[in-house]
Amino acid sequence: MPNDHIVKSFDEELKRLSNLLARMGGLVEAQIATSIQAVAQRDGDLATSVITADSRVDELERDIDDQVLRVMALRQPVATDLRFALGALRIAADLERAADYAKNVAKRAIALNQVAPLRPVHAIPRMGAMVREMLKDVLDAFAARDVAKAVAVWNRDEELDEMYGSLFRELLTYMMEDPRNITGSTHLLFIAKNIERIGDHTTNIAETIHFLVTGVPLRAERPKGDGGNFAVVGASKPAE
Repeated sequence: MPNDHIVKSFDEELKRLSNLLARMGGLVEAQIATSIQAVAQRDGDLATSVITADSRVDELERDIDDQVLRVMALRQPVATDLRFALGALRIAADLERAADYAKNVAKRAIALNQVAPLRPVHAIPRMGAMVREMLKDVLDAFAARDVAKAVAVWNRDEELDEMYGSLFRELLTYMMEDPRNITGSTHLLFIAKNIERIGDHTTNIAETIHFLVTGVPLRAERPKGDGGNFAVVGASKPAE
């Protein structure tokens, strides 16, 4: 938390903001885990629960926006407190986008259930486990204001990209071997791309933490693995 203030209510407002972000982060973690489980287990009910719960993430983002506006209007924060307030807005936005991608994974899981199981699906839980660990670590880094841990998460994005690139190549081969695999493989490609994009938003959060704590942007070139060179139509926004 930022340093204690003379006005105790200011500390309470900042603590409430941190708590809202923690709740939102925990919910997004759960959304990601459930969507990946829905893919792996071909469970339409789990997928539907992710889609339904997305509105709760949106509500928390609105609560955070309202709390930041309140702090800005009443306290006129400066220095570290100002960076914290602005950082909270950015982190909430990245969490909301990550939840949107988890929802899209769930939608694709339902569609994937309509075709025969595909062997390459085994890579999805591995990608999902990595991105969940990255998100958990970056949220822990935020809670502890741990810049080193945030940068470590930022660097792991390259590994996630490599996993996506490997799956991309495997699925292309799978589709060329048998055209009947094209529909299911396309769904898996979109699922994998959504997971990769969750990783990108997680690294955004790491960059925000670096600025929030140090006051200096993380200026190094973002590490991108070979997977970053593979595009999927609609990848610039949550793919439907």
